[in-house]
Amino acid sequence: MTIEKATLGCGCFWCFEAVIQQLQGVEAVQPGYSGGAHSNPSYEQVCSGNTGHAEVLQIQFDSDEISFRTLLQVFFSIHDPTTLNRQGADVGSQYRSVIYYQNEKQKDEAEKLISEINAAQQWDKPIVTEITPIDIFFEAEEYHHNYYNNHATQPYCQTVISPKLAKLYKEYSSLLKPGEIS
Repeated sequence: MTIEKATLGCGCFWCFEAVIQQLQGVEAVQPGYSGGAHSNPSYEQVCSGNTGHAEVLQIQFDSDEISFRTLLQVFFSIHDPTTLNRQGADVGSQYRSVIYYQNEKQKDEAEKLISEINAAQQWDKPIVTEITPIDIFFEAEEYHHNYYNNHATQPYCQTVISPKLAKLYKEYSSLLKPGEIS
């Protein structure tokens, strides 16, 4: 078992958490904030758009079971990486598409995959995902953890998150942990 970390942001961390925690090899997921100047920000402060932080997930994964590249492939497929500071109705720099790399290997892998996706014209526009070194990760408040599983019947979860899960089940069923819906 080789445990590594990945810190990724692609809009609302509730959405991304619901998807990523179902993948084989993902050992732990923590929603939080990175990339800003304010120390230990609250959700309300980050949502104001004034702290510079992005909503992110810090993912601990077993790279013997799932590669960083595979995590990135799922990441790029469940959000629109061509929109600057926006995912659907969520607007602001806190919702930016971002990869906070842990080491040069992750940086190189992210840059390579973005080049491949752009060359294949998988999106109508070029990817604008920010690639930057991780500085500090601040864990989000407890009520953000496992949000979808705790609030699956809420309208936001049904309208925004459930379609992302359906896409995961359809496109990445071979990557799901045993027992997950397919």
